[in-house]
Amino acid sequence: MAGMKKARRMVMKVLLALVLVAMGLHLIKPFGLPGLKKRADVWKIALILIFAMMMALVLRPG
Repeated sequence: MAGMKKARRMVMKVLLALVLVAMGLHLIKPFGLPGLKKRADVWKIALILIFAMMMALVLRPG
């Protein structure tokens, strides 16, 4: 049980790091995806992250 919680925390930390890296890279050079063509669109990535966290809380088993 403890190993499962530790692994889950590690995955969450890695995902958070990836999103933060994506936001940083987008500030340096925009991705050019539809809706993400300007540097100022980095807030959209943050909104996607917040939405994903909320859905994880809502859909979490137990």
